[in-house]
Amino acid sequence: MIAGNAYAKVNLGLRVGSLGEDGFHQLAGIFQSVDIADSLEIEAAETDSIRTCSGAPVVDGLDNLAFKAVAAVRSRAGSAQPIAITLDKSIPTAAGLGGGSADAAAALAFAGRYFGVDQATLRELAPTLGSDVPFCLVGGSARVGGRGDRIERLDPLMGFALAIVVPPVEVSTPVVFGEWDQLGGPRGLAMAEKDLPPALRGDGDLVNDLYPATVAVASIVDEWRTELEGGWGRPVMMSGSGPSLYAFFLDRDEAASAVVSVPVGSRFAEACDPASVGWTITSSQ
Repeated sequence: MIAGNAYAKVNLGLRVGSLGEDGFHQLAGIFQSVDIADSLEIEAAETDSIRTCSGAPVVDGLDNLAFKAVAAVRSRAGSAQPIAITLDKSIPTAAGLGGGSADAAAALAFAGRYFGVDQATLRELAPTLGSDVPFCLVGGSARVGGRGDRIERLDPLMGFALAIVVPPVEVSTPVVFGEWDQLGGPRGLAMAEKDLPPALRGDGDLVNDLYPATVAVASIVDEWRTELEGGWGRPVMMSGSGPSLYAFFLDRDEAASAVVSVPVGSRFAEACDPASVGWTITSSQ
């Protein structure tokens, strides 16, 4: 049995390139792991299964990304050992925080340890599972490019905390990218460099090109962002394709105080710190 944590990620800005012949957009941005985490456990079993701690069914069942990750590693190892996965979800779903990708990355790492598959193979498998999985496998602070498969580790970003709020709506990432194409590929919402924490200054403004498309699909996101900016007295950005919104604060206590003032009705609201890893193993037997 191997158990541990899978950490959420925030896109601290995301620039989007035009649609390529391969059907994917080129991306460029700074990704940051945060200490909001799902817990995950894998163990030998008589039959394959995946479930949550509460016993509720997992979305997509055995087609869930975490189980696909384990199955891919098991195949590379040439094993037929059935595996049971148990998830305890804390990262909100369909929120732009990479919950499914984080679970898949942790599952890759845990299965690699269980089946004796090397890190190079895990890195090869990661992009086959999703664009955010390569980053989540590495975690911490990184510049991400290409289809999400080019990862440049950065020194850990420190000296700030985040308040994250998920408005009461879900948005589809493919729908948002499609809308961005229909809008002609606009430049998106920007946060001026002067408003960034010192650790993020030096590269100019943070920009999320997907914001206009997300708002076109779900206008409530802009309503929530405007209200949060007014209440918090600082710029608010969107993570990835949304709808998660975030702002920078000096420390976790200040971020936690801001979260208390979030309007009623959000799907999720929490203060968090940057995390230096994408996953951790807490128990191995």
